[in-house]
Amino acid sequence: MSEQRPTKYRWTICGLLFFATLINYLDRQVLSLTWKDFIAPEFHWTNNDYGNVAAIFSIVYAISMLVSGRVIDRLGTKKGYLWAIAIWSVGAILHAFCGMITSGLLTGQWWVSFAEARDIIAGIEDVARIINISVVVFIIARIVLAVGEGGNFPAAMKTAVEYFPKKDRAFATSIFNSGTTIGALLAPLIIPAIALTFGWEMSFILIGALGFIWMGFWQFLYKRPEENPKMNTAELNYIQQDDEQALPSVPSGETVKVKEKPLSVRTCLKFKQTWALIFGRLFTDGVWWFLLFWFPAYLSSVYDIKSSDFEGQIAIFVLYAITMLSLIGGWLPTYFVEKKGMEVYSGRMKAMLIFAFFPLLILLAQPLGEYSYWYPVILIGISAAAHQSWSANVFSAVGDMFPKRAIATVTGISGLAGGIGSFLINKVSGMLFDYAEQTNMRMFQFEGIESGYFIIFAACSVAYLIAWTLMKVLVPKMEVIRL
Repeated sequence: MSEQRPTKYRWTICGLLFFATLINYLDRQVLSLTWKDFIAPEFHWTNNDYGNVAAIFSIVYAISMLVSGRVIDRLGTKKGYLWAIAIWSVGAILHAFCGMITSGLLTGQWWVSFAEARDIIAGIEDVARIINISVVVFIIARIVLAVGEGGNFPAAMKTAVEYFPKKDRAFATSIFNSGTTIGALLAPLIIPAIALTFGWEMSFILIGALGFIWMGFWQFLYKRPEENPKMNTAELNYIQQDDEQALPSVPSGETVKVKEKPLSVRTCLKFKQTWALIFGRLFTDGVWWFLLFWFPAYLSSVYDIKSSDFEGQIAIFVLYAITMLSLIGGWLPTYFVEKKGMEVYSGRMKAMLIFAFFPLLILLAQPLGEYSYWYPVILIGISAAAHQSWSANVFSAVGDMFPKRAIATVTGISGLAGGIGSFLINKVSGMLFDYAEQTNMRMFQFEGIESGYFIIFAACSVAYLIAWTLMKVLVPKMEVIRL
């Protein structure tokens, strides 16, 4: 049996996680690619209105990650993931009916088609009521989406810990996390085309339906490693190699021990390791969410390039194609560990420090954008790739320091912190952009909304170095938690 070649079924599971994450990001991208050119003209939204919708989504998503982590740890990976994707798929499709619901609340006419709802709203002169009602309706749909989507990463990370040893987790995480990039890459090519051809409502319905297809594959392909007949003993031993060894210790020869007891958020918050992960996401998750939610609007507002234009679709596609460089983020810590002989946490932190310097390029996006919009596309794309590399390693650091039964809960806690950061940047951005436009604000050589984007870009550029410093101060060396 010792000469048995391991099967590779763990990569099938990794593929399922990739497609779930891809669908997750396609669903949340539909609004960002339709609001400026389709939804805002119909419902008279401002940047602040969209910022409110995005901010509420972010904070509910954050809370959902915390709650979902505990639920998934209790339900188990299979059931927990099924519930999460079912809820977010319903929420995604619900967006399509927001126009109908808005027209019904305004006029009492409920059973109308999508096109009839648009005509009804176009004939109403009370713009303020249209804005207020439509924003609330979209927020409700967004909340349902956020409640389900909050379960994706806790479930995916728990699955990765089940199916991969520590040294491979960052690479596996970077693969399924690249679903965020592929989703963002495909979205500008698919969603505006659907919206132009069939109406913005159908883009929510068709993309939202993908989640139900994924559920069928998950139901039949996923089993816990020790119960999976498609894996042989050699692969199971490879996956569980960390379980068979003594837990690694800190250089001082000590490990942090906690008496066995039911897991709670309060228990997790007692450890500085948890706080390191909290700060690792609090300062950085918002950068990705800002780029995800606002970049199409940035092209439209600053360069008059719409997401439905071929030029806009290519620009967004190129940006997220560059982000695919993030696969290096999962490989680099493995290189430091296997080739340089570094301890896992040290190798991970060294890689994360390298990634933390790349977002400084965002500072040049606006100045060089004076010459061509391709400069911000490329520079922001490189910075987004650095974020995804950073993110893969923050997720994997949970598995470095916590046992399996705590993974989803700790991931949820750090996700809540990331959601709070995302809420703040989306809310502040919407208010700042409207203020900058209305007052023709100046910042260096930039005027109006361009000055607002420069301020946000500047904040994004230094966020990772701040986060890395806090993580290093809190956990300078490897410490493993036993629960």
